[in-house]
Amino acid sequence: MKINRLSSLADHGGFSTHINRNGNFQLNSRLDTEGLLSPPRSLLGNKSSIQRRLKIVMLGGSIAASAGNGRVATYRGLLRELGTRGHDVLFLERSHEGSASDRDAAKLPFGRAEFYSGVKELKDRFFGTIREADFVMVGSDISEGIEIGDWITHAAQGATAFYDFDALRTIANLTKGSVDYISAALIPRYQMYLSSVGGPLLDYIEKQYGSPMARPLYCSVDARLYFPEAHEIESDLGYLGNYSENCQPTLNRLFVEPARRWKDGRFVVAGARYPRSLHWPKNVKRVPQFSPGKRRAFYNSQRFALNITPPGAIGVGFSPNVRLFEAAACGTPVITEFWPGLDTFFKPDDEILISHSPDETLIYLEEISELDRRRIAYRARERVLAKHTTRHRATELENYALEVLQLSIV
Repeated sequence: MKINRLSSLADHGGFSTHINRNGNFQLNSRLDTEGLLSPPRSLLGNKSSIQRRLKIVMLGGSIAASAGNGRVATYRGLLRELGTRGHDVLFLERSHEGSASDRDAAKLPFGRAEFYSGVKELKDRFFGTIREADFVMVGSDISEGIEIGDWITHAAQGATAFYDFDALRTIANLTKGSVDYISAALIPRYQMYLSSVGGPLLDYIEKQYGSPMARPLYCSVDARLYFPEAHEIESDLGYLGNYSENCQPTLNRLFVEPARRWKDGRFVVAGARYPRSLHWPKNVKRVPQFSPGKRRAFYNSQRFALNITPPGAIGVGFSPNVRLFEAAACGTPVITEFWPGLDTFFKPDDEILISHSPDETLIYLEEISELDRRRIAYRARERVLAKHTTRHRATELENYALEVLQLSIV
């Protein structure tokens, strides 16, 4: 791997100064060739065994919407994997008149789904179910979440948890009183606060809002859907994401500017809502409409994938997004900005590449050999399969539930 341009970048606040707080991180050019030949540890199977069969109830926005919806994918993955582990899992969803999604959810090949028309029917029909459940989890995407949460925390005899898909927005809006799914008074009544964002934010939720137990439940990837496959390489760098005013400066710096400089490179952006006023270099292909079912092919058709984390999430850290895991699971090396906690998910240089400037992006695109690129991709995929699949998240949720139940007994 050629790294002769790193020293000049370090002098200008580039790769080394951003990755290591001491300013001395260097890109390691020595990659373990034996590691490429060893099978992923995850292929040895999940050796954890179920400790106790639980009755679990989840209340969420939807389990039958588009498979491209990250929350729907999370619910489906948890339902499937918890059921596979022997638990009795029921998903409760508010029905919508004339919606075919209700009928589709009822036919799910895993777990069970039931529907209610409103809070009154929910209480009337499912009081016994909630009361007898070992573990009840309420998602932040649910309608009338405060009223439902108030009822759940009074009716349930087992453990209760609130699962926040966007804790940054929740905490920011709680002080304004503009949150309709959780309140400051309700947080300490849930025995556990689960969040897709981890790190110091969880300590803040415990100390500031009195949560008895705040734990991370990060997004994950379905390894059955995302994996390497033979595909013609169509681009050197690809980005998947809808237009975001907050993220566009990063996209310009790490994607658009490198495309302008490297005219022989091939670039692709897949996503909607980009303004027509944006001027893309001629070597950037735009895919405005993108089907969720084509994501695997998209990742497998590019040499590198760019991941962008919103500025607010970068400041808090410990905020992986699902596209990060999807690309890695497909065996595509990921280029990303550094954010606090990133190195707890992937090892910089060995499993993921860090860039803060057009120069750093171009180093990876132009100077990393094909063999080194594949080695980085292999190790990243190995890490995802060992730590970040839907199976792992279901096991984590099971252990959290058992932890709360054990504390209740004590």
